[in-house]
Amino acid sequence: MSLYTAQFRFYAELNDFLPLDKRKGSFPYHFQGNPSIKDAIESLGVPHTEVDLILANGTSVGFDYHLEERDRVSVYPVFESLDISPLIRLRKKPLRDTAFVLDVHLGKLAKLLRMLGFDALNPHDCKDVEIIQLSIKEHRVILTRDCGILKHKSVTHGYWVRSTDPMEQVQKVLRRFDLFSQVQPFARCIRCNGTIDRIDKSAIVSQLPLRTASYYDEFSKCSNCDRIYWKGSHYDRMKERIARILGKPYPVDPVHPVYQSEGGRE
Repeated sequence: MSLYTAQFRFYAELNDFLPLDKRKGSFPYHFQGNPSIKDAIESLGVPHTEVDLILANGTSVGFDYHLEERDRVSVYPVFESLDISPLIRLRKKPLRDTAFVLDVHLGKLAKLLRMLGFDALNPHDCKDVEIIQLSIKEHRVILTRDCGILKHKSVTHGYWVRSTDPMEQVQKVLRRFDLFSQVQPFARCIRCNGTIDRIDKSAIVSQLPLRTASYYDEFSKCSNCDRIYWKGSHYDRMKERIARILGKPYPVDPVHPVYQSEGGRE
């Protein structure tokens, strides 16, 4: 069978997936037959979920395009915050009611996302296929430290988390999916991901430590695990952390300002 050659170039963070000799420049890709451009991209190590625009010989194409001899291919990352609708976008519009499912290695990131108000599941002992099924069923973006899961053909929204530092991880996720405007601090339970709602003090006063009942009047309760929260000393430390994540002063009036639980620090 004849051997053909196309020229590929990957842009921006897509280079993270490539070996050093193929980064930030054009390189030859040798192939036989007539493979799809999706197969070629993933054979080079780049998950299709990371790609949002492909140009073949200057023309926008989809994943079903088949390579031909001497094709010149440019591959660009996801443009969640830009409108490229005149071109062939490789997935539906970005998810605006963004929800996540994170692999077992990203527990600290899941807690930070919940602190910012995002729906972030972090199931333990879940196999890749179960995470994928959960992503599809509940329209969740997969966040993972294992880029192999993102190469599964049924995965449509996902992100390979490069950093090992939780604060850097959450900042990159916010930038990648353009989520800064969707932040609603303290709207979710850090422990279980349930929503937090205000509750009258009289309804839970018997469950409170005596000093807490004496000093605080505003309380919230998790709709899922029934954990009680109030605006205790840990709240100020969490505000400082949110300010560092957002790169600006903490919002004056959060949606749910009561956030110290009966268990102390989160």
